[in-house]
Parts: sequence; C-alpha cells; structure tokens
Amino acid sequence: MLVVGVDVGGTKIAGALVARDISPRASSTLPTPVAGSALIDAVVELVDGLRAQSDDALVAVGVGLPSLIDAPTGRVRMSANVDLADIDVRAVLADRLGVPVAIDNDANVAALAEHRVGAGVGHDDVIMLTVGTGVGGGVIAAGQVFRGGRGTGAELGHVVVQADGPPCQRNCPNRGCLETMASGTAIARDAGMPAEEVVQLAHAGDATARAVLDRAGRYLGVGLASLANIFNPGVFLIGGGVGAAGELLIAPAREEYRARALPPNAEAQVIAAALGPTAGAIGAGILAWELVEHHA
Repeated sequence: MLVVGVDVGGTKIAGALVARDISPRASSTLPTPVAGSALIDAVVELVDGLRAQSDDALVAVGVGLPSLIDAPTGRVRMSANVDLADIDVRAVLADRLGVPVAIDNDANVAALAEHRVGAGVGHDDVIMLTVGTGVGGGVIAAGQVFRGGRGTGAELGHVVVQADGPPCQRNCPNRGCLETMASGTAIARDAGMPAEEVVQLAHAGDATARAVLDRAGRYLGVGLASLANIFNPGVFLIGGGVGAAGELLIAPAREEYRARALPPNAEAQVIAAALGPTAGAIGAGILAWELVEHHA
C-alpha cells in the first residue's frame, strides 16, 4: 500500500508516493496554475502520474494547500496567492481520484513532517515558517498541529511587521505582513531580480544581495519575536525555497528575534528545517496515512 502526498505551492505543485515508513518514493512536480479549476486538474494529473509508477495499491491522498481551510467541513474558505475559495476541495478530489483525501494548510503539513521526521524531532512545541513565494506558518503545540477554532488559524505569514508597509500579496487585504516584507517575492522586489538569483549571488559574496537578505531576515526576526511571546516554542524552523539562503537569512532573523522577544521567550533555537522541498509532500503523506488508520 502507498499514499500520495501533494504540496501545492505558489509556483509549483510537488507530489510523492509515500510508503508506510514515511519514506518518499517516486516524486513529480508541475507548475501551479492560478485558476482554481486548473489547479485541481493539475493535482489530479500529478496523482494519476505517480499512481501509474507503482504496482502497489493507492489507498489515500493527502494535499497541503496554500489556503485557509474550514476544519469541520474541509472546505477551502480562501487562498492568499491562488484563486481557490469557497470550494469543497476534499470532496471534489476524492470523487475524481476514487480514494479518500485529507487536506490541510501547506505550512501545517510541512511543520507536521519536520516534527515527525525532520529538524523538529524531540520538540513538542515547534513553529515552522516556510519562506518562499509567500510566507507560510505551521504551529505544533503539545505535539499536535494547532489550527485554531475552525482550522484557519496559524496564518503566521500575515503577522504585521510594518504597519504602514507595502500592500500584501493578491487576496490579503493587509499591509506590511511578514509575507510582503520577508518572502521570496519581497526579496525579488527589493533586489530587482528573482530571489533564487539573489541567494546565489549572496552565497558568492555579493554585498548588495547579502544586504537584501539581511533586511528580509531582520523582518523575519521581528515576526519571530512576536510569535515567541505568544507561543513560547522550543524551536523555530525556517524552510521553504528561500530557506536555501541558510544563515544569510537565519542569522539576522535570530539576532533580531533575540533582541526583541521578552528574555524568557528569547531562548528558542532558530535553525534551518531539515527536509527541504520534500517537507510538504511528506507531511501530506503523513496526513494521508493518518486518514487510512482512522478508517481502518
């Protein structure tokens, strides 16, 4: 038996066949369509392609979405960076794929993976920030994914770190969110080039690129200080595509966080996530296996 875990990001959809021991097998990616109907079609295409690569039975699918999801109903309420809103994605995908489907916020499933098999192992209270096209957030509290009253909580990328900052991205009505000050999109805006190039140049020693990452890192640290004072986690994990910057982003974030948080709350480690770009798909696979166990 196998499950498929799918991670829907701002620019790509990544999927993997995930075995019972949570090891990823075959994997695949597709570009993320912005339109909701095309996005669902792409998820189905990705799952069907992976299913065809194994003779083992597919028993469930887990999907991490960049969306606010109503936990009791499984309905997507809204999405900040794609046009997916007011739709029962779980039911639509289950009907089209013919297997049970579990869905959750994409950063929640990444945090779940890091907690179970990544850099968060051994910590009951973990906060993960995925810094990519946007900034996602996942909270593990007392060993469980924290989702809030209806499942739409822990949108950590929309903590405001500059009250009069630039308007946030696409469907967010706010200004100066962590997402618009520290994401890959923000880095690209400030540098005038794709964030991936900024990271490459910074690693090569380019002073301007390093200054852009330092600025983003300091805004990230401002956000971490507020999150530390609220949640008091044991560890902060920084992942996502921009996480490839490593200490060039994390070091200024750590310094700013420790300078701003209340002293007892400034003791958490701030480290890189361990699973890299596979975290979301692995976490979605864990979600799928939990669904299988629930119905066993």
